[in-house]
Amino acid sequence: MNYRHAFHAGNFADVVKHAVLTRLLLYLCGKPAPFRVIDTHAGAGVYDLGSPEAQRSGEWQNGIGRLMDAGREIELDPIPSLLAPYLQAVAACNAKGKLTTYPGSPALVRAFLRAQDRLIACELEPQAAAALKHHVGHDHRIKVIAIDGWTALNAYVPPKERRGLVLIDPPFEASDDFVRLTRGLETAHRKWANGMYMLWYPIKGRAEPDALARRLSGSGIGKVLRAELDIGKMSDPARLSGCGLVIVNPPWTLQQELDTLLPALAARLSPGGGGKSRIDRISE
Repeated sequence: MNYRHAFHAGNFADVVKHAVLTRLLLYLCGKPAPFRVIDTHAGAGVYDLGSPEAQRSGEWQNGIGRLMDAGREIELDPIPSLLAPYLQAVAACNAKGKLTTYPGSPALVRAFLRAQDRLIACELEPQAAAALKHHVGHDHRIKVIAIDGWTALNAYVPPKERRGLVLIDPPFEASDDFVRLTRGLETAHRKWANGMYMLWYPIKGRAEPDALARRLSGSGIGKVLRAELDIGKMSDPARLSGCGLVIVNPPWTLQQELDTLLPALAARLSPGGGGKSRIDRISE
């Protein structure tokens, strides 16, 4: 699967990933001790929704475009309080009353960093890494490193803060990325068993996501939460129809939040409102 993100920024999968990421960041901010986020495949940082790539795919219009009205939050009963911090962070990246820019994960993390917190943003692709460095500027809380994300996953854990989150969101351009998710997580978890990890994966069929769940179930890693959203059958079978998240050591409140959040997003983001969601525990 080729996942050049300029084509897909702000689509339904980004909405799901970043809405959940925001919940994890809020949990980390709930305690005064500093934390560190390690983003293994950080991308370019921000994305122009008016770019040729974004205009060509139009995916953002059925993603963040469905949740924002000219840059203003809309009411999504019963979840406005759960979704509001994410939508407010998106709105803050845009001029008032407009939606022209979508923040990638480094930009969203930056919105929640306090003075004592840190972000390591890893990106190997030269153009994306340069764009990310330009976006970050001289923010001393953030370090952008041109390094392979799988190498970074092993190199930067555990962080010295001993609190934080590792975000693993590979582009799925390599055929073995599903397998590498398990291997990379196992290696990092042995070094930092108490850390939070969030893994994103695409769903274009059940074989690979189910195999990932079986590998994780047999890995010995405890406290693994799985969340998936499917927007239903699409007219183009080559396009993404669903996505999933694996969260290791989730906050105790997260599953209850997702039980409310994901069904509402599935209904809002799927054509005709026929989407489905699943939240379960792979291991306790």
